[in-house]
Amino acid sequence: MTDQGASFTTFRERLHARDRMLGTFLKLPTTQVIEILGTLGYDFVVIDQEHAPLDRAMTDLMILAARASNIAPLVRVAEFSAASILSALDCGAMGIMVPHVNSVEKAHAVVKSCRYASGSRGFAGLTRASTWARVSGVQHMAMQDRQVACIVMIEDQNAVDHVEEIARVEGIDALFIGRGDLTASFGADPDAGKKVADISTKVAAAARQANIPLVMLPTGRDDYEFVKGLGAGAILISSDHGFIRSAAAKAIEEFAA
Repeated sequence: MTDQGASFTTFRERLHARDRMLGTFLKLPTTQVIEILGTLGYDFVVIDQEHAPLDRAMTDLMILAARASNIAPLVRVAEFSAASILSALDCGAMGIMVPHVNSVEKAHAVVKSCRYASGSRGFAGLTRASTWARVSGVQHMAMQDRQVACIVMIEDQNAVDHVEEIARVEGIDALFIGRGDLTASFGADPDAGKKVADISTKVAAAARQANIPLVMLPTGRDDYEFVKGLGAGAILISSDHGFIRSAAAKAIEEFAA
């Protein structure tokens, strides 16, 4: 974990350095949770537009809270579009996580939307991302291309067939293995757990071969050892929903007896 005074602008650099970083998913439309996480020393958060009721205005406030708390704010967009990525980045997100990237073509399109140089990100010079025009437009574009992490989620069976090529797409900063969706895709198959573990090993190998980082969400301490063994450096621990449920369950167990 990083010291509380460390700058959130180093997230992409630390990601590529394979530093151990701890984060969590955020699904509650509030800023106070982020401030609490900041006091505890979390390295990053993923603001989850895909599975939570988070519109652009709330996302903007949550990004502000994260930056003020020295936590790197990433945004998992609800679905891929250049507009959804641009919105999150202009609000000051330090990384983008895109679900269901299952082709090389989609991976290229994601990168293009995240970057100014060699990309097609729309320019706005007076945003939180540009520190409200404290720097010139040219400096802003160069800084963003250095700082913004572009992470794609491998969470479909057909994506696994192309994962080596996806991992080699120039500009992809990391792969996230979406084991929840992969497990669900096997339905009631009793071997689903083993199949997803085998897929995870294949995706991790593709990341190593392409020399890009791996991001994962362990389900518990034992699974954490598996995740570390695959080489994941950026680790997502549960979510704000999960933390509340765990603490509430423990409390009712202790006091209801």
